[in-house]
Amino acid sequence: MPNILFICTANRYRSPVAEACFKNEVLKHGQEHEWTVLSAGTWTTDGLPAAPEAIDRAKQLGIDIQEHRSQVITTSLLQGADLVLVMEQGQKEALYNEFPNYKEKIFMLSEATKGIPYDIPDPARDLSVGNVVVEICELIGKHFEKIIGLIGK
Repeated sequence: MPNILFICTANRYRSPVAEACFKNEVLKHGQEHEWTVLSAGTWTTDGLPAAPEAIDRAKQLGIDIQEHRSQVITTSLLQGADLVLVMEQGQKEALYNEFPNYKEKIFMLSEATKGIPYDIPDPARDLSVGNVVVEICELIGKHFEKIIGLIGK
């Protein structure tokens, strides 16, 4: 069973949205029993709820992240993942440094989908960013096959 792991900083906005969007795509493709889809944070505390704005914005797209609880990235999570998608270059670099044995399966979401690495900004740090929920779900929806094609490479 393939295992995909989405990572952001706090695991309260971008990565839970990506996790939920990917689960929706898996469901659309009739593969809901074939995947493990998780998310985690590089700098967080276990057990925190998704950010209220993330819950609201996700709900507007029919995505429910109300029950999400944050978790810190661990060796065990990385070891179990076939593919790890991060939101920012800094997260990728941090994981490369802290967990060098897993470099080959760590990509930025933007590079995995569009082939162009760029940061998906954190609304918690910059309130002027656009609706990253829409951006994340569009990247995953439009490039679902490309994402799953990265597994095992």
